Order: sequence, then structure tokens, then C-alpha cells
Amino acid sequence: MRRLIRGILILGWILAFAGPVVAQEGEIVYVLTVDGAITATINDYIARGIRLAEQNEAEAVIIRLNTPGGDLTSTTRIMEHLENARVPVIVYVWPRGGMAASAGTLVLLAAHGAAMAPRTTIGAAHPVASPGAEEVVSPEMMEKVVNVMAEHAALFAQRRGQAAVDWAQRAIRESATAGPEEALELGVIDLIAADVDEVLQGFDGRTVTLGDGTSVTFRTAGALTQDVPLSPIEQLLQVLINPNVAFVLLTIGIQAILIELSSPGGWVAGFVGVLCLALAAYALGVLPFNWLGLVLIGAAIVLFILDIKAPTHGALTAAGAATFIAGALILFNTPLSPYGQISLPLVIGLGIFTALFFAFVVAKALQAQRPRSTTGQEGLMGRIGIAKSRLDPEGWVLVAGERWQAVAEEGPIEEGAEVEVIRVEGFRLYVRQRG
Repeated sequence: MRRLIRGILILGWILAFAGPVVAQEGEIVYVLTVDGAITATINDYIARGIRLAEQNEAEAVIIRLNTPGGDLTSTTRIMEHLENARVPVIVYVWPRGGMAASAGTLVLLAAHGAAMAPRTTIGAAHPVASPGAEEVVSPEMMEKVVNVMAEHAALFAQRRGQAAVDWAQRAIRESATAGPEEALELGVIDLIAADVDEVLQGFDGRTVTLGDGTSVTFRTAGALTQDVPLSPIEQLLQVLINPNVAFVLLTIGIQAILIELSSPGGWVAGFVGVLCLALAAYALGVLPFNWLGLVLIGAAIVLFILDIKAPTHGALTAAGAATFIAGALILFNTPLSPYGQISLPLVIGLGIFTALFFAFVVAKALQAQRPRSTTGQEGLMGRIGIAKSRLDPEGWVLVAGERWQAVAEEGPIEEGAEVEVIRVEGFRLYVRQRG
């Protein structure tokens, strides 16, 4: 009986440790998902995913990619990560109807394996200058960039054959595009797959060469997949590069700072303002924007303040609102931007709200800063004095260090009582008893 129990315990111990051994020996594929513009955040995300796969000796990494493009610096860094990865990387253009356009095409070419879902698109990778930078980037400089990127793409496409190299250069120079069938025929991709399971099945048994020259044969049929999601910080940073979010943060930041300046001593408005402006600055560091837009937004704020200091019956406020809206529209005016377009209703709504906000807050701030009159009749209004005789209704009071003839407005006032000036007519004060 003891032997039976001991045997069962030993068998249980073996089975308990057999699970992890099987999972360790069984193929694991890490799956990353990029759905949006390619940015520095995506570069860090892909680098993290590849590093995780290497540490856990995964069979491969699949990057599900759906992007209209992104910035060139982040793209070239991602290409470096893929080239130097010690684990094979497959880029899968997904879902149906998605695309890996512009920068996404370069990422696909740098992968060790490539697949596309039905009705997806790749290509149109011609570099473009950011709005407002056309004057800085000369045609000669742009030609150099195009030549470098065309050659860079061709080097990565060499592993796929000459037809793929020719197409890659046309995608850079002529913004050529391709669907799944054409890309497969040209050798740009390895297969067309409806989902990740078909990708795993289709690559099983294929051999690829890593950047260091090592040949690796995929063993992906039936492999376990492990999703690697964006971290909370990475998700936040991706949300910030939406032009609408950046514009809202910029507007809130300006208004919060104005509240802090108009009512010093608190910290909440100042903290919110600094935080929003810092996040907006990060977004502007990533998004292509036009400096003219920022200048117009600054000019609009000046117009709002001028209308408060020198009232024009709302003329400058209306001009400021129009200038603010124009500046916001110009700020992010890149056609077909991979980061999306700014919402016209949002811009108009925030423009009107900002005009009303300035009209209220700045007026209150200026009113609070305006010194109170201390001389003449206006300076006597509301002053507190002492009745120097009984007022019934007339008598004498001492106000502002001087003796005045006074009239009690609300009934007799006894000598020595405190009085408050409520009206002045000539050299006569009209008072009421205080308290």
C-alpha cells in the first residue's frame, strides 16, 4: 500500500513538472500588435517584444501590422531591431482591409518572413517632408533622402529576389502599391493568410537567415501563441499623438495656466496646466505640425487680452476666435497624415469656448488688479467712520481722518457709533449705522 501511494506521489510529481517541460520544449510564438502610426513608442514596444522572445527562447515573433505609416527615424530603428534579432520575426499585415503603407512597408521588408491577410495593401513608401519644413528641406536634400531609403529598402528586399528589390525601389521612388496576390507573385511576401494560425501553419518548415548569418527553420505548426500587449505607458503615449488629443491638451494647458496667474496662491490649476502643456509638448515633438499654426494661436490669445484691456464691443474677441480656429486647423494640416486629422467641430467648439473663457477670466483678473480709488467722492464710498454727534437725521461724523457733515439715512444714530458711507452729495455724506 505504501509502495502504491509512493508510486502515485512520484507519478504526480513527474506530471507536475512535465507540464512546464512540455511547454518549454513546445514551440512558443510571441505576437505583437501594431495598429496605428509607427512612432518612437512603437519602436520601444517592438524592441521589448523581441527582447522578451529572445530571453524565453521563443520560436518566432509575429508582428500584426496595420499602419498608414509613421516617422522615418523610428522606422529605421525598428528595421535595425529586426535585422539584429536573434529570433526570426514575421510581419503579418492584418486585419482584412488593413494596410502596411509607407513606413509599414519598410518594416515588412526588414522582417525575416512576411504575410498578408486578404484585401490588405502595402507600398506608397515615398518620403514626405513635414508641413512647414518644405522651405527647409530643399529638392536636392529630399532627393538624397529618397535615394538612401530606396537603397536601404533594396538591401533588405534582396533576400526575396530581384523582383522584390525592383518593387521595393518603386515603392520608395514612385509610391508603388501592391495587394496580397501581386506581393506574393513578386516575392515581397511569403504567403497569404486569413489569421495567425494560418501564418504559423504556412511558415512551418521554412528556413530563413538571421542578420548574423544563422539559418533557422520554423517549427510553428501548432505552436502556442503568447500575446504581448502595449504597456499602460505605451498606450498613453500612443493616445497622445492624436492631433485632437494634442490640441485639447494645449488648450486646457493655456487656460489652466491663465487661471493660476489670475488667482495666485493655489496649485491645482498650475499643476494641471504644466502637466497638460508638457504632454502637449511631447505630442508636438512627434506629430508633424506647422509653426504658423502656433503663431496664430499665440496671436489669438493676445487679441483676447487686448479686447479686455481696450474694450471694442467684442470685435477683437471675434477676431481672436477666428484666428484661434485658423491656427488650430493650420497646426495639423498634413494631408493623409498617418496620425489622423484634426476634427473641425472640435476646433470650432474649443475656439468659441476659449474666447468666452478669456473674456471671463481675464476680465476678473484685471478687475482684481485694478487699485481701489482712495481720493474724492468715489474714495469715500463704503468707508467706515465714527459719529461725532447724534445724527437725527443730521450731525457730524469723522471719516478718513476728516470731519464731515452727515445725514442718517436709516434712522437716528447715537454719538460714538460706527457709521458706513453709502452715498456722497457734494460735501455731505449719507450714512447708516454699521453692524
